[in-house]
Amino acid sequence: MSAQDLPSGLGRPWRGLDVLVTGHTGFKGGWLCLALDALGARVHGLALDPPTTPSLFETADVASRLARDTRGDIRDAALVADAVRAARPSVVFHLAAQPLVRESYRDPIGTFASNVMGTAHVLDAVRQAESVAAVVVVTTDKVYENEEWPHPYRERDRLGGHDPYSASKAACEIATASLRASFFGAGRHPARIATARAGNVIGGGDFAPDRLVPDCLRAFARGEPVRLRYPSAVRPWQHVLEPIAGYLALAEHLLGADGEAFASAFNFGPDPAGDAAVGHVAERLAALWGEGASVARDTDGGHPHEAGTLRLDSTLARLRLGWRPRLDLDAALALTVDWHRAHARGEDVAALTRTQIARFLECGG
Repeated sequence: MSAQDLPSGLGRPWRGLDVLVTGHTGFKGGWLCLALDALGARVHGLALDPPTTPSLFETADVASRLARDTRGDIRDAALVADAVRAARPSVVFHLAAQPLVRESYRDPIGTFASNVMGTAHVLDAVRQAESVAAVVVVTTDKVYENEEWPHPYRERDRLGGHDPYSASKAACEIATASLRASFFGAGRHPARIATARAGNVIGGGDFAPDRLVPDCLRAFARGEPVRLRYPSAVRPWQHVLEPIAGYLALAEHLLGADGEAFASAFNFGPDPAGDAAVGHVAERLAALWGEGASVARDTDGGHPHEAGTLRLDSTLARLRLGWRPRLDLDAALALTVDWHRAHARGEDVAALTRTQIARFLECGG
């Protein structure tokens, strides 16, 4: 299907549509692929091998739902261009990235190469592909210059970043805006390009190191206390399906007759009640897990800088896209613990993942 053949209206135009997801072997990318499959899209993936063992990609059998599974590094421009040509996608969701703050301190150059130049490679490949009509570049809530404000950040607030990960994602936003202004729209390539800034996502199948929820669940399963580096740090927590619903809604609007009006940045965060301290989230997880779960303070010191308070204002997505969060924090944590308990028992988490997606979509997600 070419860009000229796309439907002009909204209403889940996914059935039969070719969609490329970069980062499809990752946690959020895997959930997005399964959601797109449930909506009837033909999903193509481009990514490195799964970043963890176990992984959502393997445990939820994401590969069986793909039209094409291409492995490679987005820092390789020729490989990215070949993958886009082979998929002939109408929509591209760009999620491939180095996603961890602490890893960015260990490998800052690799982080900038993946998150900035990798994005440039994807958008340059799109520029050479006539099929692409919409691109959603997924960044993060950490793109904002953090002033430790009590109020949430809006899309027009200053971009920045103390740690290399945050700075690389802010640079990704700037690079995307530059390439969009230089090469897309107004008689040039017709693809509409937007960026999406989501809060801290949680959900089944996240096995990454140095993330609160996976760290908690690993410790609880071993019968050990989870040790928190910054228990007072406040973050906008949300189930992974919440921002995915936002990405889908954003892409649908980009595909619409007035799609150019949506080629900008959008926040996708929880209701204010979803903004919670790390310590509170860990205690709620421990209560849901039950016997053997406990929380302690990490007193070792020497940890790299992390923001103390971070909140998102998602008013723009609510008003312009009709998107809103549907799961409160307790529901999101319960779904996550249910998934990981099922995995620990050796149950069919591929079926459980698809069931959680189906129920979310049925409720209007």
